[in-house]
Amino acid sequence: MRASGILLPISSLPSKYGIGCFSKSAYEFVDRLKAAGQKYWQILPLGPTGYGDSPYQSFSTFAGNPYFISLEELIEEGVLTREECDAADFGSDPVRVDYGKMYKARFPLLRKAYERSDISRDPGFVRFMEENSYWVRDYAIYMAVKGLFGGKSWDKWPEDIRKRWGYSMDYYQRELYFDIEFYEYIQYVFLKQWNRLKAYANDNGVRIIGDIPIYVAFDSADTWANPQLFQLDGENMPVAVAGCPPDGFAADGQLWGNPLYRWDYHRDTGYAWWMSRLSYCFKLYDVVRIDHFRGFDEYFSIPFGDATAHNGHWEKGPGMEIFRRMCECIGERDVIAEDLGYVTDSVRRLVYESGFPGMKVLEFAFDSRDTGSANDYLPHNYPVNSVVYTGTHDNETLTGWFRSIRPDERRMVRNYLNNFRDNDEEICWDMICTAMASVSKLCVIPLQDYLGYDNSCRMNQPSTLGKNWKWRLTGGELTDELIGKIRELTARYGRLY
Repeated sequence: MRASGILLPISSLPSKYGIGCFSKSAYEFVDRLKAAGQKYWQILPLGPTGYGDSPYQSFSTFAGNPYFISLEELIEEGVLTREECDAADFGSDPVRVDYGKMYKARFPLLRKAYERSDISRDPGFVRFMEENSYWVRDYAIYMAVKGLFGGKSWDKWPEDIRKRWGYSMDYYQRELYFDIEFYEYIQYVFLKQWNRLKAYANDNGVRIIGDIPIYVAFDSADTWANPQLFQLDGENMPVAVAGCPPDGFAADGQLWGNPLYRWDYHRDTGYAWWMSRLSYCFKLYDVVRIDHFRGFDEYFSIPFGDATAHNGHWEKGPGMEIFRRMCECIGERDVIAEDLGYVTDSVRRLVYESGFPGMKVLEFAFDSRDTGSANDYLPHNYPVNSVVYTGTHDNETLTGWFRSIRPDERRMVRNYLNNFRDNDEEICWDMICTAMASVSKLCVIPLQDYLGYDNSCRMNQPSTLGKNWKWRLTGGELTDELIGKIRELTARYGRLY
């Protein structure tokens, strides 16, 4: 069945309190998706963000971002007052998230809500703790200890708690009891609110596409609590880290810094940790997009401490074995394989053998360095089992992209679209129509492209810090006229219900 959807991060929803969240505007967005005939809402990872505010560098692969908790719902519950929320300073720019002010204002409010909640007597909280004991307690202790030591990365903590010695764990659990319970409360509220929003979306015919990074952050509860899963030395420091080799776009390669997995250990344990992680993701989402899918075939290993990726090398990943195990443990599930970048024949085989649809990004189709008709990103070469995007969260907006590419590349676009009129807005709509008309079974368009926004509304520019993950809607952008136009295109290209 052909279908389409819209990419919009939760953080980009309009909201009164500084960042998009699970408030009324999220439910209204679901209503607009339904009215536009869209079957999918794709979001970015929901985890709590750390350094750089990136959802791909989270303090936990299981936990939810406290910023996404609706303060309005806490007001309705009576654990916060509207006056308290209105008095908080979340920043003055309505189209940009101010993460510094968000951190300073949001947590004191959530702490007040916790202290007024009498949460330990809530049967729902007790049940949540029982069902999520395999991750939530480690996360809560990690965050409480992190707070005690001024936010320092866990490798800078005293050795006893850094290495989780028994007496030390007991000590901190006693001394930080209420801080730990506070972080458990936050996760309970997050999950309760998210489940309610997801159920509303599903009841209205909208499925959620979530996003799981292949790697976890070094400074995370996952690495601290499970050092045996990663390539760490006797002091629990990385031996090697993740990244990408040098290429035409990055002369020094990319140094991500995430710890690499000990795939031999995962294999010996039947990929137990991965099965827990994937099972949890399929509770949160209807479809899971696995970021950097090629890392399951081969991953790039860079010696820890190197300043560039020049000395890295490729090593073999688990391949199909982990996905066969997933089918055994979880059953067949809907997955999107993020197979972008330099794709080898072995990666193509892995994607094909998995049966998961790969990704096609229209902006990649018009690179003047690849003029051959076999270009995988040109729509006439797409397989049906694929997901087409005009761009992703890492790309320029369509408008920004078309204005930034070289004149010969713009000619390539015009020739392919058979549109020679000097109208950037028209070209962008033609690009959207081309994606929608393709044989790909699913088409996902970033909302910025439907709105015709330029690169000031770009979500992320890889390898940069300080300006990413901030763009927001203010409300009112999704007019009846725009929704009608999206619905008409969806029907025209056979993607409507």
